[in-house]
Amino acid sequence: MQLPKDYRVSVPLLSSCFRSTSASYKYYWLLSILEAVEEGKDQIDKQELFARMIANAWYTLNYFRLSFGKQDKFQEAIEFLKNLEDIDISEKKTAIVNKLLNSSEKETQKQLKHFDNNVPYKFLSPWLGTGNKKEMYRLSQENYNFPPYALYEDCILIQPDWFNYFKRNSGVLKDFCYWNLTLFLQSRNPNVPGIVNKLKRPEKRGSLLKHKKEFWDLVIDELGFVDCIYTDKKLMKGTYDVEHFIPFQFVAHDLMWNLIPADPSFNSFKRDQLPPLPKYFDEFYRLQKEAVNIVKKAKPNNPFLQDYQMVFPDLKFSSTKYRDWMEPILTTAHNNSFQYMNQ
Repeated sequence: MQLPKDYRVSVPLLSSCFRSTSASYKYYWLLSILEAVEEGKDQIDKQELFARMIANAWYTLNYFRLSFGKQDKFQEAIEFLKNLEDIDISEKKTAIVNKLLNSSEKETQKQLKHFDNNVPYKFLSPWLGTGNKKEMYRLSQENYNFPPYALYEDCILIQPDWFNYFKRNSGVLKDFCYWNLTLFLQSRNPNVPGIVNKLKRPEKRGSLLKHKKEFWDLVIDELGFVDCIYTDKKLMKGTYDVEHFIPFQFVAHDLMWNLIPADPSFNSFKRDQLPPLPKYFDEFYRLQKEAVNIVKKAKPNNPFLQDYQMVFPDLKFSSTKYRDWMEPILTTAHNNSFQYMNQ
């Protein structure tokens, strides 16, 4: 990915800052700097940046449960802070940052301070080399080789030309961070789908109203009702939820091949649990196959039919093929700490 050129700063050195990374810290460090610069800050308290790093990784680790690798301490720190500060996993970034920075807990400040050991000065290695911490601080303050910021005990000071570059190109630079972070996480979660969709907390979860109105309501119009595969309750128009068979927290999409009508009370109970295939697959498959046949006949150009083509390119259903598609996804989800329902 090419970054915007600027003769006043060394863009090639910035482009190389994520080479040879064994942990995710550098990605979140630069993201946090860019967020602070967007707010007009050129002198930024380190604890604020560390709190932003935690907040930026919060949703990915707590909600989607991706692995960051054995050398990465984010998961350990976030789990500790979540319990100590009683922060909900779905909390917004600004609230997480404020709670961490305003905490009176000494252990919270200690957890944040941990990231000061290496991240701030090692990020500058493309400009300053690989000297010891004290030497790197000195060189940064002398503006040796024109690094993005000078390092001090409690803060960093963004250099004027770099501040202007960051401010002017923050959107592209954030995409640069997320693109590299996606590659980093994909290498550590090779069988997990949709990594790129699991890096940021959406401001608003996508609605499934169209999936209901334009697909499943057509099925119920034809049949009169469908049975909930979990509770056997008869579901009629206006009395059902559309739910993710394999949890959204893992698949990170709303494709119809994974969506079915469900009893609303059971949907609330199921949350991010996995459905055991031996118990639920046959009814899931029967309902999906019947639904596709009905919608194909009623509205052959229904756009939701395209969602099934990644499993069945010709829309000719096969129980074996569907199961072979879903089984490894469920296995991978379970390996990433998602639990099966106790049913």
